Amino acid sequence: MYKLRSYQQQAVDSTLNHFRRKRTPAVIVLPTGAGKSLVIAELAKIAQGRVLVLAHVKELVEQNHLKYESYGLQAGIYAAGLNQKDSTQKVIFGSIQSVANAEPDFFKDFTLLVIDECHRVGLEPDSQYAQVIKQLKLNNSRICILGLTATPYRLGLGWIYNIALRGEVKTTEMRFFKHCIYELPLEYMIRNRYLTPPVKVDIPVTSYDFSELTENGQSYTMAQLEEVLQQQRRLTPLIIKNIVDITESYHRQGVMIFSSTVKHAREILESLPQGQARLVIGETEDSDRDQIVEAFKRREFKYLVNVSVLTTGFDAAHVDVIAILRPTESISLYQQIIGRGLRLDTNKKDCLVLDYTGMGHSIFSPEIGEKKPAAESVPVQVPCPECGFINDFWGTVDADGNVIEHFGRKCRGGKQNPDTYEFIPCGFRFRFKLCEQCGAQNDISARECNRCGDLLIDPDTKLKQAKLSKDAHVLTPDSIEMLERQDKNGNAYLQVRYYDYDARYLSENHYLNNQTSLKKFNINFLRSHLKKPELKLDIRSVDEVLQMQPLLRMPAFVIGRKQGKFWKITEKIFSEELR
Repeated sequence: MYKLRSYQQQAVDSTLNHFRRKRTPAVIVLPTGAGKSLVIAELAKIAQGRVLVLAHVKELVEQNHLKYESYGLQAGIYAAGLNQKDSTQKVIFGSIQSVANAEPDFFKDFTLLVIDECHRVGLEPDSQYAQVIKQLKLNNSRICILGLTATPYRLGLGWIYNIALRGEVKTTEMRFFKHCIYELPLEYMIRNRYLTPPVKVDIPVTSYDFSELTENGQSYTMAQLEEVLQQQRRLTPLIIKNIVDITESYHRQGVMIFSSTVKHAREILESLPQGQARLVIGETEDSDRDQIVEAFKRREFKYLVNVSVLTTGFDAAHVDVIAILRPTESISLYQQIIGRGLRLDTNKKDCLVLDYTGMGHSIFSPEIGEKKPAAESVPVQVPCPECGFINDFWGTVDADGNVIEHFGRKCRGGKQNPDTYEFIPCGFRFRFKLCEQCGAQNDISARECNRCGDLLIDPDTKLKQAKLSKDAHVLTPDSIEMLERQDKNGNAYLQVRYYDYDARYLSENHYLNNQTSLKKFNINFLRSHLKKPELKLDIRSVDEVLQMQPLLRMPAFVIGRKQGKFWKITEKIFSEELR
């Protein structure tokens, strides 16, 4: 019998509170090693009706089943890989592969479905998860569906749920899971000594160059990966020597090496100390794999090499070196790999993470969503002026850490009804594109109006047309100059000049001497030029604009069109509109 830690009990309580009010699928996020199986066991124990717990590998099915039976309770296993197909008990622990092929009678009377490693659940209607969920709902339309994962995101998809724990809209696109109802940061687990601290070493001595595979954002084939490794095969012995040197110098106990391909893994094995290394690949027989893993856990050898296996459902607490020799754009997989070394063990102070890929993923704060706009961009926090929600955006800061500029578009916050759990997004837009037809605010990259459906002007098309026109000039600004001028009647106005690299310029004039002209200036200039567009500035004179120039940014392109003998600026295009 286990006693739940405080955060595990909070996860259980959050689940009960959610399903008492809503029956939308929900997610709990717990880092590797936080004890998901104990949370699952407690929920299964207190559930009123029958419970089905799914996992994608037999190791997780068995692990979750053992934790439940540690309560002194009985549960069934439905997994061909474990040679058991029980279907009558109140609680069933099953593999998704076996349950998807079960007879219709199997799915009767379940009131709770728990999915471990739920980031594997997508929207594909013909997937095994979709088939199982459909069968369960045919028997009980109000079934509660809970997912648990350490990595709530998928490559090519992003976040697997819509609304985060603190009321943040992660995505407005369709997702199977709607709410994250409990989340525990990895930092909490390490700070409170529930996990071993990872010590990341990027490019310890040398690294592979996988940039030609990853720089264009396209997926790559195994053949392309093999070709790159073949070109750089001379690096493998150097890298392995470095791993061995670090392991011996720092008296490390267990090393897991994650290789790119089977051929690569065998090359790695040849360079490791004889008798101290074993290999596990996808084709390794289950009985052989079990024998190798058990021998590794008994510390009969030090180096365990694997290819695309042993990333989930595998625990060897003594592992204190993780060596990554395979590229991955999946942050979920990257964090699963590192999680293999974070279990606590006697005399284990930390786990070295040796990254030989040069890809530089973060262990603690994965970048999911908008890509980093520029090399100098850092995560910044920006309060919404409408609802007060603190948004996490990309931005730039000064030496004191103050936000100079941010690249947020829309507030991700909202309000949740405490009784019904109904969530209403805030909707405030920091930057937007106005529809000329109906005046609605749209995302700056939108191609059609979200209200009336009218076609919005495409900045790329606008640029191409301007470059082809004899009566248009496209200027790429290098600098901006603001001057106070006076017309022939003595009225002051603001002149803004945009200079290119050859010191040629286009200019625009703004009068600020009455309420109408001030309103036009705010709409036509200030709204798009502010580095922090949420700022409310009470501009009343040209001199005030000149003083606030550090708060303003330049457009990426300025388009001028010939009007008589002069050029008039008709459009300005900012960099985010072209992404």
